[in-house]
Amino acid sequence: MGSIALKSVEKWFGDVQVIKGVDLDISEGEFIIFVGPSGCGKSTLLRMIAGLEETSRGQIIIDDRDATAEPPAKRGLAMVFQSYALYPHMSVRDNVGFPLKSAGLPKAEVEAKVNEAARVLKLDDYMDRRPKDLSGGQRQRVAIGRSIVRDPTAFLFDEPLSNLDAALRVEMRYEIAKLHQTLKSTMIYVTHDQVEAMTLADRIVVLEFGKIAQVGSPRELYEKPANLFVAQFIGSPRMNVMPAKAVPSVGSPDQAVSVGIRPEHIALVKAGDGHLQGTVDVLEYLGADTFVIIAGGAAGQVTVRVTGDTELSTGTAVGLSFARENLHFFDGDGYAIR
Repeated sequence: MGSIALKSVEKWFGDVQVIKGVDLDISEGEFIIFVGPSGCGKSTLLRMIAGLEETSRGQIIIDDRDATAEPPAKRGLAMVFQSYALYPHMSVRDNVGFPLKSAGLPKAEVEAKVNEAARVLKLDDYMDRRPKDLSGGQRQRVAIGRSIVRDPTAFLFDEPLSNLDAALRVEMRYEIAKLHQTLKSTMIYVTHDQVEAMTLADRIVVLEFGKIAQVGSPRELYEKPANLFVAQFIGSPRMNVMPAKAVPSVGSPDQAVSVGIRPEHIALVKAGDGHLQGTVDVLEYLGADTFVIIAGGAAGQVTVRVTGDTELSTGTAVGLSFARENLHFFDGDGYAIR
């Protein structure tokens, strides 16, 4: 099992409401990621599921039972924090096996579960080391291993990779993706890093000010954002958004106030052609891509993604051409027009 449902859950800290009526159904074996800017409530929501924060209103249903008032130990969930929280005086083997020993399981069973976790996480060569002798990525794997041995209903990850450097983050993203494929367990993961969200999640939950802005697969959120917030939060560089009146030639719907288009969906053409005229302001060469920042007059700053290098130089006048199928239109309240 491993299904989790949130029914109109709210969280209040005194007179301040930080979670504002969230409804969400998570299927068994699903990899769900909560994303959003700092202060949107994603970690608070995860801690409510774990039982580390009291639910002010609503229900948390775990495997068809109401767990709203249950303490963390009764929920059958395993949480992996940003800090590794390992015991420095214990070996890796003892750290991983500690929850089972504390529960009074037989020594042989503890050893079997610890060895299996070590195999899954490729920790066999480090079992007799202390945490201080491990890299950051290895320590995080030990923390995950300590959760695996409990055979939890679901895994809860609270920004587990934020303490790692860029190379280790890439490596650990791969490890967590493989872990999900191997265990087929329900996983709920909090991050502010949209790359982690896009590459790991079955579905992404985008939170804004304590509410769900949109839920969907990475592809759905990227290609069909429900509103301006999601459109500009998902994607790097973010979607270009221009006043509809600044690009009248694209034929916006009557109720459209804004027009959005991704940087990779803009074609640079000669000055005088296309739907918008501008001047190259900045060039950002990244090797595989170059981001061309265009000063677009009334349309504002526009970013264009060009594959490889470009012969353009700053100050060059250019035209920008948009294919209508790649345009997104938004009304005055910021909602997508379908």
